[in-house]
Amino acid sequence: MTPAHVASRGDLPRVLLVDDDAALRAALQFALQLDGLSVETFASAEDLLERADVTGVGCLVLDQNLPGMTGLDLLAVLRRGEVTTPALLITTHPAASLRRRAEAADVEIVEKPLISDALLRSVLNLVAARR
Repeated sequence: MTPAHVASRGDLPRVLLVDDDAALRAALQFALQLDGLSVETFASAEDLLERADVTGVGCLVLDQNLPGMTGLDLLAVLRRGEVTTPALLITTHPAASLRRRAEAADVEIVEKPLISDALLRSVLNLVAARR
């Protein structure tokens, strides 16, 4: 799905983004919105669990290294609640054990720093597959 295709649909796909770094959260929100996505941001896993409506979400973007609950732990809580929304995990230098856990959870890892458009491509692919 290209950004033009997303925008032409009239209804913007929703993305929930969880990252404790306020500057990165704002930058990612801005970049994803430029490409035709509706982005809601959260500073922690607990914040998302308290405030978010996950109904109709096209994609979750979860930082692994959050204070409190990690990104994969958050995803496990959501999955136990029968949330099947596709997710991406963003992290720096993932260890082999984290890669195995992410693979078992069927979650793609996008490594920081987010220099290229890898995150955007992955988000758009997941959103397109969900429609």
